[in-house]
Amino acid sequence: MNLIIDIGNTIAKVALFDGATMVNVIYDSNQSLDCLIDICDEYPIDYGIVATVIDLNECVSERLSKLPIPVLYLGKDTLLPVANLYETPETLGYDRMAAVVAANEQYPGRDILVIDAGTCITYEFIDSKGQYHGGNISPGLQMRFKALHQFTGRLPLVTPKGRKLSLGKDTDTAIRAGVWKGIEYEIAGYITAMKHKYPELLVFLTGGDDFSFDTNVKSVIFADRFLVLKGLNRILNYNNGRI
Repeated sequence: MNLIIDIGNTIAKVALFDGATMVNVIYDSNQSLDCLIDICDEYPIDYGIVATVIDLNECVSERLSKLPIPVLYLGKDTLLPVANLYETPETLGYDRMAAVVAANEQYPGRDILVIDAGTCITYEFIDSKGQYHGGNISPGLQMRFKALHQFTGRLPLVTPKGRKLSLGKDTDTAIRAGVWKGIEYEIAGYITAMKHKYPELLVFLTGGDDFSFDTNVKSVIFADRFLVLKGLNRILNYNNGRI
């Protein structure tokens, strides 16, 4: 059984895989990983992988060092089942790479755009030959709300929950509509532009935030909240010879 640890900007996700099947997923603090002790007691784990987009504090580093299994730390020198064409692999957030690895495993031989809507929104492209070309990074949902408040003198801090209108009727609904619609149109724009170049493009949407789209856009999207975890499991198996 594989232990998958994905440490993000906001939270850590810890998953257990039996082969390619996800058995369990636990959400934990990225500053403590308190769940690791109980997980190791409960499951017969053989291998582990750690992917992080933040610097680990002393508490988390110590917990990881005490894991009673071989642990692969995902980095620029890790063997991958796809070709990485990113010019600075040492700066690549490997949650981005894991997502395209999982999408490519599900649909090999296809051009794929992976959109990960989390703390940031990332857009990643892998072609039909299994070559990862790179991607773009954009502010995520909460980041946009906070930026409008912090970088202005009078705009309030608005939450995503509340009235959602096509056009705002007061300041709160104007901000909420602006953020939600801005993200929706941004995502739709990426998909439209990419499909002009790659007509058979497949689109995967993953991440912690849910978005609603018009029918034409939604029809080309495969939603998979656990795409990054599946990709990390694939990379771990690849490095252990279980191709």
